[in-house]
Order: sequence, then structure tokens, then C-alpha cells
Amino acid sequence: MFNSESMNDNMLVQKFIDGDQLALEELVNRHKNRVFTYVVLIVKNHQLAEDIFQDTFIKVIRSLKTGKYTENGKFVSWVLRIAHNLIIDHFRKEKLLSTTSNDDTEIDLFNSQRYSDENIEDRLVGDQITEDVRNLIDLLPDDQKQVIIMRHYMGLSFKEISKHTDVSINTALGRMRYALINLRKLIEKNNLSLTKI
Repeated sequence: MFNSESMNDNMLVQKFIDGDQLALEELVNRHKNRVFTYVVLIVKNHQLAEDIFQDTFIKVIRSLKTGKYTENGKFVSWVLRIAHNLIIDHFRKEKLLSTTSNDDTEIDLFNSQRYSDENIEDRLVGDQITEDVRNLIDLLPDDQKQVIIMRHYMGLSFKEISKHTDVSINTALGRMRYALINLRKLIEKNNLSLTKI
């Protein structure tokens, strides 16, 4: 029996990779509160947070077993990044699946100008613009990418962003400013048109 408390995360990761299940248990116990709190603060739903939390550690285990963990000394940051990506995936899927029901309103939505004006071509152009912007966001530095995703895809306030990323509100605002400046440069550099013709 090893004394897990005297071991750092990387030692425990190595022990788990070498086949010691107790090392993984210790890693999960050591970081579960921080990871779960992070997830629940963003998704604001306890049941969903539990699902994403479980999926996070399933992905962690798979990645460790297949040798995909290389970030020495940053285990918890790596786990939080996995959780963060799963949260984004969830919101993306939810956005794709969300449909408007005609039963929720007295106005007949399907006879509304808003829904009939946009033809399939407009929608395809709009989808292409969204995809182009998403690809450009991926080119931004991690801290700028994170603040854009949290603000525009997850709808968090700058106060919430500063809390989740452990920085001041001014730093979060600064990162957003630089992200938008860099996005503008990337749009010009790639000659992208962000308007429907």
C-alpha cells in the first residue's frame, strides 16, 4: 500500500498508467470538488453537471490509458480543459436540437415573416459564416478563445468568466478586446465576408 498523500499528481498518473487503480481513485478524490464545481457553475443544472463530470473522468481514464496525457505538472488544468470542451459540445448539440414549438405561443409562428423570409440559400450562407468564425476562434490564443466561447457560446457574464478563469474582470474584458482585435485581423487576412449577400 502506497502513501498517496505524499505523491503529487504526476506520480499518481504514472502509477495508474502502470496499472494501480488506487492511484486513479486518489486523483479523482483529490480534484472532484474543483472539477464538479466548475461544471455546475457553468451548466447551472446539477443532474447535467453530474453527467458531464462522469464523462470527463471517463475521457480522462481513456486518455491516460492511451498515453495522451503529456502535460507534466498540470493534471487538474488538463482535466478542467476536458470538462470545458465537453460542456461546449453539450451546448452546441443543444443548440442544434432546440426547436421552436408552435404550441408555446398564441401567434402562429409558421406564418411569421421571421421564419418565411429566410430561404435555404440564406441559411446555408449563415451556417458557413458561423463555421468560418468558429474556425477563426480556434486560431486565437487559449485565453482569448476561452473568453469568446464563454461569452458568446455559453452566455456567461464577464463576472462569471472572471470567476471561472481565476482572473479579474478587467483581465477578462482585456482578453475579449484582444480576441476581437485578433479576430478582425484574421477575417481581413483570410478575406472573409461576414455578411449575407
